[in-house]
Amino acid sequence: MTEVPASLAEDRESALQLTPVSRETLARLDRFVELFLAQQERMNLIAPSTIPTLWTRHIADSLQLLSLMDHARTWVDLGSGGGFPGLVIACAMADRPNAVVHLVESTKKKAGFLAEAARHIGAPAIVHPVRIEDFVKNFDGRADAVTARALAPLDQLLGLAQPLLKKGAQGLFHKGQDVDAELTEASKYWKFEPKLVPSKTNPQGRIVVIEGLTRRGSTR
Repeated sequence: MTEVPASLAEDRESALQLTPVSRETLARLDRFVELFLAQQERMNLIAPSTIPTLWTRHIADSLQLLSLMDHARTWVDLGSGGGFPGLVIACAMADRPNAVVHLVESTKKKAGFLAEAARHIGAPAIVHPVRIEDFVKNFDGRADAVTARALAPLDQLLGLAQPLLKKGAQGLFHKGQDVDAELTEASKYWKFEPKLVPSKTNPQGRIVVIEGLTRRGSTR
């Protein structure tokens, strides 16, 4: 079993105060953390310096999206990496009927970890080891929510997610202290009405909620 840093137990309690979960969800998250730490030793999924705050900085940061889209059943997470926020959301939605989270991760080793972790945990996640552009082009379903964390500037994220948002999905994108500059840059290319939600885990962070997206100059 992977040795868990002592500080991680305290961080776990802090995270659960920020984003409470059911006993069943917590059991799945604990299993995910054990698998994650074992994989972290072989592959840098997150910066090693953030391991002591894994629960608050990564898990609670992911879980906070659920309260913004409580009705959502189909999620698409672009650039899932080590599973944030997509696999964490799947852990929390395992008991909800018809829930599914599509994890899009082009790095084969990371995609392999996500698939094995989802299977072991029993999370309703489907891993797509393909480029984001290929996934959104070929995805014939309809998503309720599209997420991305630490993936790209907002203007680029909107370009990647636009095919899904056009079908009625809502975008939920983690952003930091540069969010105003990113919104200004994105507005040069896109028309949208963003909603900024303060992050529960980062005083300088915001969740940018996007809907009604159209490209500037588009007639549609």
